[in-house]
Amino acid sequence: MKYKKVFEPKGKDLLSMLDLNKDQINSIIHLTSLLKELYYLGAKEINYLKNKKIGLIFQKPSTRTRVSFTVAIQELGGIPYYFGWNELQLIRGELIRDTAKVLNKYLDGAVLRVYEHEILNEFAENFEGPVINALSDLEHPCQILADFYTIYEKFGRLENITIAYIGDGANNIANSLLFGCAIIGLNINIIAPKKYQPASEILRKSYEIANKTNCKINITENIEEGIKDADIIYTDVFVSMGMEKEREERLSILKPYQVNQKVMEMAKKAYFMHCGPWHLGEEVTPEVVYGERSLVFEQAENRLHVSKAILISLF
Repeated sequence: MKYKKVFEPKGKDLLSMLDLNKDQINSIIHLTSLLKELYYLGAKEINYLKNKKIGLIFQKPSTRTRVSFTVAIQELGGIPYYFGWNELQLIRGELIRDTAKVLNKYLDGAVLRVYEHEILNEFAENFEGPVINALSDLEHPCQILADFYTIYEKFGRLENITIAYIGDGANNIANSLLFGCAIIGLNINIIAPKKYQPASEILRKSYEIANKTNCKINITENIEEGIKDADIIYTDVFVSMGMEKEREERLSILKPYQVNQKVMEMAKKAYFMHCGPWHLGEEVTPEVVYGERSLVFEQAENRLHVSKAILISLF
């Protein structure tokens, strides 16, 4: 995999996996590999973003995303500024576009974690520097890029890999996985009850891209069918942030889709992945998360290295 200059000119946003093409995803993965190697050689600090001021504006709680981007910006020589949603005039009704225009006068870039994806679009339209989606209700592209790198690191390739995603197939992780797999040609099976299968528009876009990349997409309710020949078993929480009122219904419907030892025994060659944080006893059991085939902590670490690669690619 050779590194290519595929982000010229600089300054584009990363709001969706659809903002990237196959070459750009591969470029980020390759750059991540280089940065991680340098990191373990002791070269953690690179002044690529020297004196760049980047705001982290978070409407939702965060551990991995907030810390990885904060450290990544600092180690690249930039200056991170964290703002909780409730600390800004947004909480008192200031418009998104006005906030973006004001912050544009102070900051060189922005990393946003929000509920409604439309907030990202409006902010980006009114902000000149790169805007990065650190999670919205629709997508989580930074997580998926870290996941792809983790898979590449484990298998040495992204070709001929099948991901079996089990659980809430209509959430932001599933959406970004579908788009990302379609773009780079990874095969993906979404295993979910009818009520929580991907939205028709997400599937339409994914199939449209997959037809050009030979990606195979399969949507099923049958766990045994969906995990057959899987290289990766992936799940996410059954109750995402903002959906707490649906908790009892979701847990009841999704309970049969828990990833447990029985599932992992059926998928004998598969590794387990989860974006975190996990709710033990709900979507996954402790023996799977902490088992020998779990990659969850590798995923978490790789958020840092991928965040650096994203920042270098966009700035």
